[in-house]
Amino acid sequence: MMFPLVRNALSSLRIRSIQQIRARQSHSKHSPDFHDKYGDILLASGTAFCVVVWVFTATQVGIEWNPSPVGRTTPKEWNDE
Repeated sequence: MMFPLVRNALSSLRIRSIQQIRARQSHSKHSPDFHDKYGDILLASGTAFCVVVWVFTATQVGIEWNPSPVGRTTPKEWNDE
């Protein structure tokens, strides 16, 4: 009952699918913009920068990364007094 109603409503809205939009865009000639020219390079360089900063922070800055105290702590002697 509900399916034909929804199908009719959607067909009346004339919603274009992503495939139709891409097909229309592929037929038109457009000059490459900034993102077409430099998009992949910026993405790769940004990723490399973030990785380098995290590696530097993790290894060189001297942050205490909360290691386990097992083997580093010794129990104190018991005092009966």
